[in-house]
Amino acid sequence: MQTPPPSLFNFNFNFTFKPTSFPPSLFLSHHRLILISPKPTNYTTTTSVVIRAMPAAASSSSEIDNNGALRKFKLNESTFLASLMPKKETGADRFIEAHPQFDGRGGVVAIFDSGVDPAAAGLQVTSDGKPKVLDVIDCTGSGDVDTSTVVKADANGCIRGASGASLTINPSWKNPSGEWHVGYKLIYELLTDTLVSRLKKERKKKWDEKHQETIAEAVKQLEEFDKKHTKVDEVNLKKTRADLQDRVDYLKKQTDSYDDKGPFIDAVVWHDGEVWRVALDTQSLEGDSGCGKLADFVPLTNFKIERKYGVFSKLDACTFVTNVYNKGTILSIVTDSSPHGTHVAGITTAFHPTEPLLNGIAPGAQVVSCKIGDSRLGSMETGTGLTRALISVVEHKCDVINMSYGEYTMFPDYGRFVELVDEVVNKYRVVFVSSAGNNGPALTTVGAPGGTTSSIIGVGAYVSPAMAAGAHALVEAPSEGLEYTWSSRGPTADGDLGVYVSAPGGAVAPVPTWTLQRRQLMNGTSMSSPSACGGVALIIGAMKAKGIHVSPYSVRKALENTCTPIGCLPEDKLSNGHGLIQIDKAFEYAQKAAELPCIWYKISITQAGKTTSSKLRGIYLREASYCDQSTEWTVQVDPQFHEGASNLEQLVPYEECIELHSSGKDVVKAPDYLLLTYNGRSFNVVVDPTKLSDGLHYFEVYGIDCKAPWRGPLFRIPVTITKPKIVETQPPLITFSGLSFQPGHIVRKYIKVPYGATWVEATMRTSGHDTSRRFYIDAVQISPLKRPIKWESSALFSSPSTKSFTFSVEGGLTMELVIAQFWSSGVGSNESAVVEIEVAFHGIDVSKDEVVLDGSEAPVRIEAQALLSSEKLAPTAKLNKIRVPYRPTDSKLSALSADRDKLPSGKQILALTLTYKFKLEDAAEVKPQIPLLNNRIYDNKFESQFYMISDSNKRVYAMGDVYPDYAKLPKGEYTLRLHLRHENVQYLENLKQLVLFIERKLDKEAVQLSFYTQPDGPVTGTGSYRLSTLDPGSKEAFYIGPPTKDKLPKNSPEGSVLLGAISYGKPSTVVSDQGNDPEKNPVSYQITYQVPPAKVDEDKGKNSNSKTSKKSVSEILEEEVRDVKIKVLANLKQGTDEERAEWKKLSVTLKTEYPKYTPLLAQILEGLLSQEVEDKTQHYEEVIAAADEVVNSIDRDELAKFLSIKGDPEEEDFEETKKKMETTRDQLVEALYQKGLALVEAASLKGEMAALAANLDAEVVDKPGGGGGGGESSVDLFEETFKELQKWVDAKSSKYSTLVMIRERHSGRLGTALKVVNGMIEEESGKKKLYEERIWLLEQSGWGHLVAYEKQWMLVRFPPTLPLF
Repeated sequence: MQTPPPSLFNFNFNFTFKPTSFPPSLFLSHHRLILISPKPTNYTTTTSVVIRAMPAAASSSSEIDNNGALRKFKLNESTFLASLMPKKETGADRFIEAHPQFDGRGGVVAIFDSGVDPAAAGLQVTSDGKPKVLDVIDCTGSGDVDTSTVVKADANGCIRGASGASLTINPSWKNPSGEWHVGYKLIYELLTDTLVSRLKKERKKKWDEKHQETIAEAVKQLEEFDKKHTKVDEVNLKKTRADLQDRVDYLKKQTDSYDDKGPFIDAVVWHDGEVWRVALDTQSLEGDSGCGKLADFVPLTNFKIERKYGVFSKLDACTFVTNVYNKGTILSIVTDSSPHGTHVAGITTAFHPTEPLLNGIAPGAQVVSCKIGDSRLGSMETGTGLTRALISVVEHKCDVINMSYGEYTMFPDYGRFVELVDEVVNKYRVVFVSSAGNNGPALTTVGAPGGTTSSIIGVGAYVSPAMAAGAHALVEAPSEGLEYTWSSRGPTADGDLGVYVSAPGGAVAPVPTWTLQRRQLMNGTSMSSPSACGGVALIIGAMKAKGIHVSPYSVRKALENTCTPIGCLPEDKLSNGHGLIQIDKAFEYAQKAAELPCIWYKISITQAGKTTSSKLRGIYLREASYCDQSTEWTVQVDPQFHEGASNLEQLVPYEECIELHSSGKDVVKAPDYLLLTYNGRSFNVVVDPTKLSDGLHYFEVYGIDCKAPWRGPLFRIPVTITKPKIVETQPPLITFSGLSFQPGHIVRKYIKVPYGATWVEATMRTSGHDTSRRFYIDAVQISPLKRPIKWESSALFSSPSTKSFTFSVEGGLTMELVIAQFWSSGVGSNESAVVEIEVAFHGIDVSKDEVVLDGSEAPVRIEAQALLSSEKLAPTAKLNKIRVPYRPTDSKLSALSADRDKLPSGKQILALTLTYKFKLEDAAEVKPQIPLLNNRIYDNKFESQFYMISDSNKRVYAMGDVYPDYAKLPKGEYTLRLHLRHENVQYLENLKQLVLFIERKLDKEAVQLSFYTQPDGPVTGTGSYRLSTLDPGSKEAFYIGPPTKDKLPKNSPEGSVLLGAISYGKPSTVVSDQGNDPEKNPVSYQITYQVPPAKVDEDKGKNSNSKTSKKSVSEILEEEVRDVKIKVLANLKQGTDEERAEWKKLSVTLKTEYPKYTPLLAQILEGLLSQEVEDKTQHYEEVIAAADEVVNSIDRDELAKFLSIKGDPEEEDFEETKKKMETTRDQLVEALYQKGLALVEAASLKGEMAALAANLDAEVVDKPGGGGGGGESSVDLFEETFKELQKWVDAKSSKYSTLVMIRERHSGRLGTALKVVNGMIEEESGKKKLYEERIWLLEQSGWGHLVAYEKQWMLVRFPPTLPLF
C-alpha cells in the first residue's frame, strides 16, 4: 500500500450492501475514514491432487449444513429483525436460549475503537441491571485540554477563562482551595467531520440571515446618501460616499470568505475536596439563546466515578464525557471520532429490553471504551492510543478486547504493540479479538494486528442467506453462506493462517446520538470481529459462572476446534479460517477441557540447511523455485504457559504424547508421533509440490492428543503452495478464457512473472450476462522485507464489454491474479457471466533502479534493454519535490504522567520532544518526512510519534503521525515539534539528533529533465535523445542531464534534495496516456538531485574601494570615530531604568557633538521606539520631539530638488550621493510616520480624540472620559505631519497603512478603515494587533455577528498556548 489506510476494519455509513472500509485505522484503507466497496466472494479452484479434508468439528444444528450455509429460513418480521443482528449463524441465540443467565454477565469487554457513545440506544444497562459502560477513555489525547493555568475568583465570583471571556462561578460549587484550573477547546476539534459539516450548515444558515440584514442596511444607507447628494464634488462628501461603498464591499466580501472555524468551549476544573470536577461554558455554541452558561452547567467528574455524561448543545446532540489527569492540569473531553466504535460496541453487548431480537451478542457484558482513533487525524489510530488502551485493559481487569482497526505491515508478529499485546494476553489472561481486514479477495491481504499477530484472534467476515435477504435487502439471497468478497485472506507473509475464524460481518447496530438516528447498517470485518468478541464474552461469562478457569489459550482452542467449516475445499481455510464460530459448541468444549492445563503451542519454523534469523509460523511456498523441488523444514513446538505458572506443579509434570497428521501425505510428510515436554520439541516436515498442478493448494500438519483425541488439533502448521504457471510464449502473453462467474465466485490464477517484465497490460472481456456485474480484479506479489505489492481495481460491466488495465510487476516473482464477482452483484439473474482475461507482460530493464544526480554538471549514463519483446523507449523525468534536511534546535526528555502512561509492568513511559525550525519564503504545500519512523505503526519498535507544525503565534497548521500528509502553509517562519514515546531512555537518547526532512511540492517550479546521446550534451546542448525502439535482447544507452542552474527552484539550499520520478517505457495508448509525467506511467523509478553549493557572487566586493577618497585622513578618522560612537549607542541595552539612563546620557552627549547629524538623530528615535516604559504620555512626547529633530536636521528643499532631477550616472560621485539622499529620505519618512503614530497615541492618552475627530470633519466614534487642553495643537500637528508624509511617499502603501487606518478610523470612516486594515492583514497576516483593530472597527460598526465570527477566529490565529500532544 502506498498510503496508509485509516485503520478501521470496516466502516460503512449507509444502508447499502457495500462493505465498510476501516476508519482511519480501520482495516487497511488508504485514506482516513474512507468507505471500501465490497469485492466479490471467493471460491478457490480445485486441484488435481486428492487430499484429506481439514479437521474440524461439525455443528449439530439442523439449520446449518457443513458448508456453513443457513438454508432453512423464512423471512417474516421476527426473522427479518433477527437478521439485522445476526446470532443464529454462530449459535449465540441457541446458547442464550439454553442458558439465559449466561448472556455475558460478569464479563468486561474493552472496545479499542473510535469511541463509544454511552447515550446510544442499548448501551445504558446490562441485562441484569448493571451499568453497561464502565469507563470511556480517550487514549489518543485528541480531546486533551491544557488546564494548567490557575486563577482565583474576584469579589463578584467571576474568573477569566482561558479564552479571555469572563465566567461566573456557580456559588454552590464547593472548592476548598479557591483555585480554578482554566482551559479552552475549539469544539470542531472534538467532533467528526460529518457532524462538523452538519453544524456548519446550520450555523451558516443563521449567520446568512443576520448578514443579509446587515448588507441590506448598508446598501440602504448608500442609496439614501446618493438620493440626498446628487452631486458629490466636495472632498469630505466624496470620502463619506467612498466609506459607505467600502462598507458594502466589505460585507459582500465576507459572504464569499466566510469560513466557520467553530465555537469554543471554556473549561473549568477544580477539586471539591473529594474528586476533581469539570464545568464547561458553551455559550458560543448556543448562540444568542442565553444557554450554555458556565454557572448553569451540572458539574461532571471522571466518568468511571459517577458514569455521567453531557451533551454540548441540542444542535449537535453530541455526547461527551470528562476525565481529569495529572492533578487537574489536563482535562480530557472524550467524544467519538466516528460512529464506528459505538456500532462495534452495540454488536458486542447492546441490550434492548423491549427489542430482544436486536440485542448484541452478549447483552449481559459490560464495556470499557478505549478510544484509539485520533480525532485530529480523522480517526486514525496512534501508537499512543494503542499503548494507553492496553494499560486501561489491565487497570479495569477486562476479560476480552475487540479491535476493529488495522493496517498493512511489513513484518508479521513484530513491533512494540505486539510485544505489549503478548504481555496482556499471556500475563493478564485477556482474550484479544480483532478484524482480519477488508482488502480481499487476494491472498496475503490480512492486516495488522488482527491477521498477523499470534496472540490475537483474527476474524474474517461471513454473510448468511438471512443476512443477505434481511440486512442487505437483496431481491434474492444466495443459496448458502459465504465470506464477503472484500474480507481479507491469509496466509501471512510468514505462512501463518492469518484468518483464524469467521463471524457475521454485517449488522444494524446502535450509533451515536449525533447521527440523529438510533441504528445503522455497517458491514466489514469491523463487524465480524465484535460478533466473535461477543461470542467470546458469552463463553467467558459462562465459564466464570461455572467456576471454570478462564484462559485466552483455552477459549481460543474451544473456538477454533468447534467451528463449522465454510466451503468444501481445503484452501477455503485461507479465506474463512477454521470456519464459522459456534458459541454453544465452544462452551461445551471449554467445559469438557476445564481440568486440562492452559497451554498455547508456539510454532517456529526454519528451512533446513538455511541460515536465517527470522522464524516462520507456517510454510508458504509461493515462488516457482520452491514448487519445482522438495524442501525440508524444521518445526519447533514450544508449549507456552501463562506467566506465573508453577515450576513444580505445572511445568515439570507437563508431558503430552502427540500424534502428528498431514492432510496431504503425498505432498506433506511429517513424523507420526511427538513427545512434548515444557522445553519443547522440534521435528522435520518434508514438502514435495512437484506433482501438484498449477494453482493454489493448502495442507496442514496438526497434532492430536493421543490420550484425548476429542480435543481436536492442539496446534497446526499451515502449508500453502501457490504453484505458478510459466509463460512460455514470446512475446509473453497468457489468456484465461471461459471463466464462469456467479455472485461471490472467485478465480485465482498464479503466474510466474517473466524476468525482465516491469508492467502488465491486461484486457478483460465479459459476455453472457443480462444485468450489470461488478468485479474486483487484484494482483499481488510478495517480495522480501516489503509490504505486499498489490494492485487493485473495481470494474462495473453494465453490459458485455471490454476493459483494459495496466499495472507494474516485479520480474521473477509469482503474481496472484484474482478475479472476483462481488458477492451481491448479479443476484436475481440466472445467467453466469463469462470472462476472458488476456495478460501481456512488458518490460524495459535498466541499469539503475534509482538515479542519483550528484549536483555536478556531469550526466548519468543509463543502459536499457528489452528482454521480452520490442518496446518503445521513451524516457521522461521530472523533479517535482524538494526535501530540505533539518536537525533539532532543541530536545527535551521528560517522564509522562503516571495517570495514563505507566505500563502494567510498572515502567514509566518517557517522551522525547524535538523542535525543528524552518522558514518558507512563499506559500507552499509541505510534508515532514522521518525516514526512520514513517509508514509503520505496528511493525515499529518505537511506541509512538506525533508532530505539530505551528507558526510564531502558536497557530497549528498541521498535525500527523506515522503517515504524514501535505499541508498548505502561508509564507512565514514555522516550528515543528516531534513527540516520540518509549520506556527505554537509551532509545530516545539515540534520537536526540534525529534528521527530519521538510518536503515541499514544486508545482510550477517542477523541473523537466533532458536526455542526451553524448556525455557533453548538458553543457553543449547537442545530441538530445527522445525516442527509439528496443528490440528483444538489444541494449541501448543514453545520458540524463542534471537541471540547469537557472531551472533550480528558489529556496533550494545546499544539501537539500530535489526528487521526482523517471520512466522509460511507453505502454499502449489505449491503456495509458502519460504525456511528460513519469508518475502516470505504470512503472516509474525515483530520481534525485543533490543541490550543490551556491555559486560565488563574483561582483561582491569589487567596488568597495574602487574610488580614491578625496577626504583628508583627519576627516576620515573623525567620521569613523563618529560612526563607532553611534554604533555603540545602537548596541546599548535598555531593559532597566539604569540602562535607559546610560543610553539617554550618551545620546545627549552625542547630540551635543553632532547636533544636526541625521543618522544619529534617526538612531536616537529608533532607540526611543524600542523602549518599554510605564509613563506612556511622556514617552510619546519624547518620540515626537525626537522625530522633529530628525525632520529639522534635513534640508527638505535640497532633498526634493535632488530627487526630482534625473542625474547623470556617469557623473563622479553620483551613485554615492544618490544612495545618501535616498537614505536621508527614508529617515525623513520614518520620522514623519512615527511622529504621526505618536501624536495619535498621545492624543488618545490625553483624551483629545474628540478634538481630533472634529478637526477631521468627522463624527466622533469614541468618546473617552476626561480631556485636557492642547488638543487643537495636537490635531493641527497630526494633519500637518500626515500631509508632509504624503509629499514624500504614497501614504496608502502597505508600509504606512497603519497611519492611514488610524486617520480613517478617527475620522469616523469605518468602512474605509476596514478596507485599509484588511490590506494590512493581507501583507502581514501574523500581527495580532491588526486583527484586534478589525474587531474594534466591526464593534463600532454595530456588526455583532461579524464580531463574534472574528473573535472565534482569534483563538485559531493566536491561541494562548500550544496544544498538548
